[in-house]
Amino acid sequence: MAPAAAAGDAAAMDFGGLLRAVPAAVVRPASADDVASAIRAAALTPHLTVAARGNGHSVAGQATAEGGLVLDMRSLAAATSSWSSRLGGAQQTMQLVQCPSEGGGGHCYFADVPGGALWEEVLHWGVDNHGLAPSSWTDYLRLTVGGTLSNGGVSGQSFRYGPQVSNVAELEVVTGDGECRVCSRSSHPDLFFAVLGGLGQFGVITRARIPLHKAPKAVRWTRVVYASFADYTADAEWLVTRLPDAAFDYVEGFAFVNSDDPVNGWPSVPIPGGARFDPSLLPAGAGPVLYCLEVALYQYAQHRPDDDEDQGEGVASVSRRMMAPLKYVRGLEFAADVGYVDFLSRVNRVEEEARRNGSWDAPHPWLNLFVSARDIADFDRAVINGMLADGIDGPMLVYPMLKSKWDPDTSVALPEKGEIFYLVALLRFCRPGGPAVDELVAQNGAILRACRANGYDYKAYFPSYRGGEAEWSRHFGSARWRRFVDRKARYDPLAILAPGQKIFPRRAPAGRPSRAV
Repeated sequence: MAPAAAAGDAAAMDFGGLLRAVPAAVVRPASADDVASAIRAAALTPHLTVAARGNGHSVAGQATAEGGLVLDMRSLAAATSSWSSRLGGAQQTMQLVQCPSEGGGGHCYFADVPGGALWEEVLHWGVDNHGLAPSSWTDYLRLTVGGTLSNGGVSGQSFRYGPQVSNVAELEVVTGDGECRVCSRSSHPDLFFAVLGGLGQFGVITRARIPLHKAPKAVRWTRVVYASFADYTADAEWLVTRLPDAAFDYVEGFAFVNSDDPVNGWPSVPIPGGARFDPSLLPAGAGPVLYCLEVALYQYAQHRPDDDEDQGEGVASVSRRMMAPLKYVRGLEFAADVGYVDFLSRVNRVEEEARRNGSWDAPHPWLNLFVSARDIADFDRAVINGMLADGIDGPMLVYPMLKSKWDPDTSVALPEKGEIFYLVALLRFCRPGGPAVDELVAQNGAILRACRANGYDYKAYFPSYRGGEAEWSRHFGSARWRRFVDRKARYDPLAILAPGQKIFPRRAPAGRPSRAV
């Protein structure tokens, strides 16, 4: 255990950079038993709380514990200070597990990984050592396994393979009563589903068993441009509902400004190293906001992209054929054939540039929403083409997912109506000369108020509320909120865990008063 000052005070802040909550100490557990010991110690001290911190990428203080204990979960992955050392250290704590297939005639493979391992580490370990990889990812891989499983874990693969919370077979969890439990769909299923998307409220994930599959060799990566939001959403929804056959492996998209702004405009579209964006190809009357559909098709055989494979066409030809019916602006197509690991690591280039220009260490007032397909066109008119028509100095992701790929028993809150909903991720980077952080935070609040006033069917992803039980009840819905409260009483009766979420006040043992947060 180290005082906060000795830990560089890093645990007092997160990637959002919007608030500061100094812990009493930072604990670096080497095992699940160490995590349990810290939680049991907190239970004996009035008002003391415990927060699990992975790589610090929460954006509203969710992984902080003011005056409490912060668990540095990276220590479970045997991390050191450099990325190359982190990869090596984490890989030493991962194990390949082989189990018979349910139908017989083969085996299933899993990775047992520490909760504090980065998905980047899981990727390199699986591909380099075994030619295997998980199916579901996040766009940015320098997030911890325990962190994304506590929230959802989404990317362009989610429509096909499900979110990361749908791609885990077993968890080792230390609950708020200091007990270490192994849980799955068949063993302690209520705890298993409570923890998945549970915002850290029910337990600390110390180990996860992740299904593995044969890793692709390469990826055909394509981006195309739309001037019409109606055409964009129609094509995106058509693509994500073509399961199980004739589907891409990845479908995402984003809105961007119809200008030459290097951050918000045309230059953000071409795949790095590819062709230039030619605005003369845009139709007359194109509005202030355009849309980019991004897709990827995996290649498993060792062939050039246009070679005939055993099944027939190469991935480049298949990709072009699948794109042919779409209504994008012809001529504004950008494609590249890249390695699988390179494709999944594509956001690392964004991080490197942001570190160079200083915006990585600036505040990040991000807003992430799930919006029903029923309301996404109105949201586009009111918010993207209204409040945000000049851009946000960062990506504005807008792409569809399928509710049937999410297990309703998890703690994640999703829009209520329909099968298709959209991730809307407003990933602001504060740059010199841009709007003040307080203005951006206020604009996020205005967007949420507009969603409520317009009656949109939406949910916050990575939710952060400060209005108490009423706001959380509205977020989950009354029935799911009651289940959430019951699970909290069952697995963390003193409300020791994840105080930064500001959901439950720390409770005292019987006979002692509690203190509100």
